[in-house]
Amino acid sequence: MRGEEGLSTYTFNSGVAQHYFCKVCGIKPFYIPRSNPDGVDVNVRCLSPKPASMRFEPFDGANWERHAHELAHLSKQD
Repeated sequence: MRGEEGLSTYTFNSGVAQHYFCKVCGIKPFYIPRSNPDGVDVNVRCLSPKPASMRFEPFDGANWERHAHELAHLSKQD
């Protein structure tokens, strides 16, 4: 991964989720979610250039453990 030396990783509890933070400014550009460890959650505000279009998947984050299975299709490779 390019730029990895500028990142710090934070994990807690189970250690499955991995939150990456910039060592300089503290922003969290992305993380590996516990609910979908094969996926990556990206902070699109960190992308340059900004994507012209994006597809959003609605998800109940307040009750993520109950609904995590609804994201499984996003990790499947064709």
